[in-house]
Amino acid sequence: MGNELEDIVNHVAKLMMVSAVTAPKARGVNNIVVKILSRREELELLAKKMEELSQIYGDFFARDAGSVRNSDAVVLLGCKVVKIGVKKPEKWGLDADSVLSLINLGIALGSATKTAALFNVDNRIMMSIGVAAQEIGLIDADYAFGIPLSARPKNIYFDRVWPPK
Repeated sequence: MGNELEDIVNHVAKLMMVSAVTAPKARGVNNIVVKILSRREELELLAKKMEELSQIYGDFFARDAGSVRNSDAVVLLGCKVVKIGVKKPEKWGLDADSVLSLINLGIALGSATKTAALFNVDNRIMMSIGVAAQEIGLIDADYAFGIPLSARPKNIYFDRVWPPK
């Protein structure tokens, strides 16, 4: 990919960061953590960790590692479970702080991916990226996901096959 397209994808990643940080949050509590990876060395480090973790969590980690290697950037998006100040509703199985913190993360993920889509940058939310990023200390979050980004003539995340032929 040319330098110009790389610059555009990195700019969109920054706009995604703004979308995630400004997304609506339960009681206005900001527990969202965002980091952008765009250097080849960072993406390779992440992909190698994902391949290693495929032995524990399943083959899809290795498949997703291939997607990371072929991506132009990755947005790491996580949350910290924080005190939001809501009493646990009687019918809820989980505590309100965990539920609302994770809902904040879900809204932030949706807002970030919407921004990428508005600029026609292909993306996909991947739990495998977040787990690997946490394992190697790329993001300080209790829960994390990754959003790989690509600007190619064909969406590289659409019909992934593992193992590749």
